[in-house]
Amino acid sequence: MITFYHAPWSRASGIFWLLEELGAPYRIEHVDIRAPGGVPEEYRAIQPNKKVPAIDHDGVVITERAAISIYLCDVFPEAGLAPAVGDRMRAQYLTWLVYADAVFDPVLAAKAHGHEFMGRGYSYGSFSEMANHLERTLSSRPYIAGDRFTAADIQIGAGINYATNVLKALPERPVFKEYFGRLATRPAFQRYSQKDFEMARATGMAGAV
Repeated sequence: MITFYHAPWSRASGIFWLLEELGAPYRIEHVDIRAPGGVPEEYRAIQPNKKVPAIDHDGVVITERAAISIYLCDVFPEAGLAPAVGDRMRAQYLTWLVYADAVFDPVLAAKAHGHEFMGRGYSYGSFSEMANHLERTLSSRPYIAGDRFTAADIQIGAGINYATNVLKALPERPVFKEYFGRLATRPAFQRYSQKDFEMARATGMAGAV
């Protein structure tokens, strides 16, 4: 059984979506990242920085979205969400999984706080560079790693959804709308979205963002 440590409408959303795509049994442990007193200290034993997401799979704890994605797709290969070792598409799949955490997420967070470029001391470049790179890639192929859907699309797609609908930070470019439109038709995306909304409502978050 997988225990999924989650907060609704957070950067953990992509793992929630991934779990629905995998069809593996899981349970959710709510982590109140918005609690006035902060996340309980005991959660640090699961995630050293008290962030979400994290998972516990039969006693094995994994943190960080890219690591969780790679682990789960390798444990559940029958879902077909990761190109196999030896598949030429695997390089792009791994690249974009890591890019989601290492570039897309921090650049987006900086933009949401009014910063187009944090400076040369930061490794992830500017918001415009990220958005242009994403646009060029998605203009050349239907999915972020190639010609078929992978877990990398879940992380990039979840980021685009959050950036567009919550942060209102990503430029409205046709390629982003078309790409996410394809992803949003997936039954697993729709199931996760409904469950996340219900969880947000149950924890008093609905309408707060």
